[in-house]
Amino acid sequence: MDYMSGIYILAVTIAAYLIGSFPTGYILVKAVKGIDLRETGSKSTGATNVKRVMGMPAFIFVMFFDGLKGMLPIFGAKYLETKLDLLPELHILPVLVAVAIILGHSKSIFLGFKGGKSVASGVGTILGLYPPVGLITAGLWIVLTYLTKVVSISSMIVVLLTPVWMFVFKQPLSFVVYCFLGAVYIVFLHRENIKRLISKTESKIRN
Repeated sequence: MDYMSGIYILAVTIAAYLIGSFPTGYILVKAVKGIDLRETGSKSTGATNVKRVMGMPAFIFVMFFDGLKGMLPIFGAKYLETKLDLLPELHILPVLVAVAIILGHSKSIFLGFKGGKSVASGVGTILGLYPPVGLITAGLWIVLTYLTKVVSISSMIVVLLTPVWMFVFKQPLSFVVYCFLGAVYIVFLHRENIKRLISKTESKIRN
């Protein structure tokens, strides 16, 4: 890999972080309700906290948009790694972009390095890396959320399963490692939810 290839990879990764940092939920709630999500509910800017303020339609919108925010840059990264010959056999660029997206979502530069828990954007990155695993993850999340009524439980379960699915489908090692580390990071971001689950005070998405 030459000097210019390194510059391209760095530039694309920074751009992915900025895209991941776009605070969909925060902007929507601030624009419609005039409320700062960082100061209400769980203080997360993710879809679940949006639902507490604006209801289910806003929840679905933010989940969908954040999923696209994760998926589309991965498609772009896949195209660029082949077009510019940026070590396509190792899939470094798509994985770096995926990491940058979930870091941007959870530590947004536009919100003083605060944000959401990167579930929707993380699933979006997996859809971009390997759509069958992304679809399995999204479908399982819907089923588990319906059954448990608790978003945090279903979110942690499905992300922890993603490296298993990637391995089962014989995807590149870099994809498996990303899914494993991403899952650990997302579970870490749910540490307050875990405390509420233990104390049985975690809120449900519906009664």
